[in-house]
Amino acid sequence: MTTTTIQRRGPAPFSDALVLTGRSLRHAVRQPEVLILGLALPVLLMLLLTTVFGGAMDTGGGPYIDYLAPGVIILVAGYGAALTAASVTEDMTKGIVARFRTMPMRPSAVLTGHVAASVLRNLVSTVLAVGAALAVGFRPAAGVAGWAGVFGLVALYVLAVSWLAAAVGLLARTVEAASASSFVLLFLPYVSSAFVPVHTLPSWLHGFAEHTPFTPIIESLRALLFGQPVGAHLGPALAWLLGVLVVGMVGSSLLWRRSRR
Repeated sequence: MTTTTIQRRGPAPFSDALVLTGRSLRHAVRQPEVLILGLALPVLLMLLLTTVFGGAMDTGGGPYIDYLAPGVIILVAGYGAALTAASVTEDMTKGIVARFRTMPMRPSAVLTGHVAASVLRNLVSTVLAVGAALAVGFRPAAGVAGWAGVFGLVALYVLAVSWLAAAVGLLARTVEAASASSFVLLFLPYVSSAFVPVHTLPSWLHGFAEHTPFTPIIESLRALLFGQPVGAHLGPALAWLLGVLVVGMVGSSLLWRRSRR
């Protein structure tokens, strides 16, 4: 009786991740609900909040759309990135991961593919959100460096949330449970400076709203979009994002190893 050993050859780790990124993107395109959410949600939220509520909002100066746009960008990007949890859980529960583990490929490429696809999808959603804002009167003053900072910060945010969502996806037992986790990032930005200044919130919410990670991230985006100094906001924003990124990556790695036992 002979034993056959599969030797690793051919694809490098980067190629494995690239192939699985393409797979995740194709799955998203073939799922109408994911495609509609990714394409329509940024536009609909921007139009809804500006046309329905914009006339009643007073943020202390300037059109409401200028205040609103950064908050909608973060809300849409975070919600889209959190959907990574459902994608990971679906792979884990349908047996495809067991098949991947028999193939000559880097095992971690499965999670890397989901995360990379999430970043690409949600950068497209960000562009759509910005386009919708421009269509209804958003007029940022950012130059090339400012826009680069905006998309860099959004990309880091999506990357951090996607890795955290991947860990949640490995923990969840069902796709429905994993999907429910995404609603946290759909509503938490409302308790921050995303849509109204913190001082207009009930006093008992001030402490939470000022120290939630969303407030420094959104305030950093506002400063970058309008060519203003980022001041004290960028440091806490980066600290929160890098912290979440490390927790997500380490948690995903540990949970992935545990799932192989």
